[in-house]
Amino acid sequence: MTDIAYNNAVDQYADGVYRFIVKNIQHEEDARDIVQTAFEKLWINRDTVDPVKVKSYLFTIAYHQMIDHIRKVKKYTVTDIYETSSIDPVYQPQHELRQTILKAINELNPTQKSLILLKDYEGYNYQEIGEIMNLSESQVKVYIHRARLQLKEKLSHLQKASA
Repeated sequence: MTDIAYNNAVDQYADGVYRFIVKNIQHEEDARDIVQTAFEKLWINRDTVDPVKVKSYLFTIAYHQMIDHIRKVKKYTVTDIYETSSIDPVYQPQHELRQTILKAINELNPTQKSLILLKDYEGYNYQEIGEIMNLSESQVKVYIHRARLQLKEKLSHLQKASA
């Protein structure tokens, strides 16, 4: 990987990796540190990383760094980055729906939560998610299906509770 290819990788993937990590750990500074570590490891291993798989490599490294971080601090909640006071009243119902969905996602176990975020928020396919999380493609499909069933159940309970 050349210096130019590395810089392009930073431009293309830094925001996505950061978004994925910050949604998982809730702490912006820790997320920045994890992303920086992922890019540092990419730089160190730039000669051995296949340029076609840079995105997957970065998310894999960041995911493993995040798991290590979670083990250290034992906190794991998704937060909404938007301030509730700055929300336009026209968009309030959308914000409330977003908060409800995030609350349900927070109640999933860490593996299910990461799978849902990678698939539905970041748009990865099953094979890429499998590479990132060290799972087979069929395991990813099954785990995502189970996570979505749990989300559906949690959302229906939350909806009944608020009604």
